[in-house]
Amino acid sequence: MRDDDLRAATALRTPAATPTPAPAWASAVRRFTDFITIDLGGGPRPWKFAWVINFQKTGTFPFLALLIAWYRNHDVAAWIYLAMHGSYGLAWFLKDMAFPDPAWQRRITILGGLNVFFGVLAWYWAFGWLLISGTSRPAYPLPDHAWFCLCISLCLVGTAIMIAADAQKFYTLRVRRGLITDGLFRYVRHPNYLGEMMIYGSFALMVWHWLPFVVLAVVWTVVFAVNMIAKEASLSRHPEWAEYRRRTWWLLPPIL
Repeated sequence: MRDDDLRAATALRTPAATPTPAPAWASAVRRFTDFITIDLGGGPRPWKFAWVINFQKTGTFPFLALLIAWYRNHDVAAWIYLAMHGSYGLAWFLKDMAFPDPAWQRRITILGGLNVFFGVLAWYWAFGWLLISGTSRPAYPLPDHAWFCLCISLCLVGTAIMIAADAQKFYTLRVRRGLITDGLFRYVRHPNYLGEMMIYGSFALMVWHWLPFVVLAVVWTVVFAVNMIAKEASLSRHPEWAEYRRRTWWLLPPIL
């Protein structure tokens, strides 16, 4: 029997799992966020979700550079922040060109796109403005050199985790459909979100102002956590899901 025939026969003998629906509150939040970012206002859908995101991501480096020139701030922290946040945006764009996420290929309305940019993404630019403008004058808990090392390390490792997880998911699903349980997904069920949280956490630590932490708390709760819950509800249809969930972490221990 050929390998393809064997896999097909095994799939026929494997009972289908009963999906576990997402909690009602998470489904309601997901419907609301989808509406205000994709369908708001109705009418034509002239752009893709990815175009709005990529505009902000690739625009971060020149935006922060202009802030440095405008405020004539040549402190080491300002330049390190430019390197971290600006380079991350360029890395994101390269990732999207190499293996685009299907979720960002949806067409969105004009008001939806404007809401995505000004309601969410522009707040990330505010992080750099706080630091470069001098509005935030951080007194770090550690000596500057040690704090910069911590932030840069979080940013670099987070970027590597995020890109590697997205690449693994993209190329694995091109070969075979189903639950991914190896590689970066072997111990953590959402390594891509973990990487993003490490990256933006490093930005907030560099700025060391209350506003970035509030913005991240809202985004991570309303968007990231809800998306992860919805994803797990979808993945629960796979027969091996229960065992995979039992032996893995949601993000990091002791966060199950």
